[in-house]
Amino acid sequence: MHIGFPFRVDGRGRTARADDDEYVRGLVEQVLFTAPGERVNRPAFGSGVRQLVFEPAGGELADALRVLLRGALQQWLADRIEVEAVDTEVADSTLSIRVRYRTRAGAEARTVLLTRDVV
Repeated sequence: MHIGFPFRVDGRGRTARADDDEYVRGLVEQVLFTAPGERVNRPAFGSGVRQLVFEPAGGELADALRVLLRGALQQWLADRIEVEAVDTEVADSTLSIRVRYRTRAGAEARTVLLTRDVV
């Protein structure tokens, strides 16, 4: 078992725990939504996706987002997951990222959909 992300207290007043699948999902979320420079001891950690969402929309931006996100996931989580696909969509003020991956420990593919308001 792992510490749950985001950090929270469970119904017993203890640190919430997460199973392996929830833990890896939390790692993916942390990599994607952490800005480089945000972590003191790891200044390169993260993807920088929030800076790109304010660029002019178009096919080039969507391609750049996919490459950026896939690269960040491979850089920081290559020992835990194999990224199969990354898709992004910006609608109104919401960024949606769909990541399909396989964990190195198991063969079953997982898909996670993460959304954030970007305003």
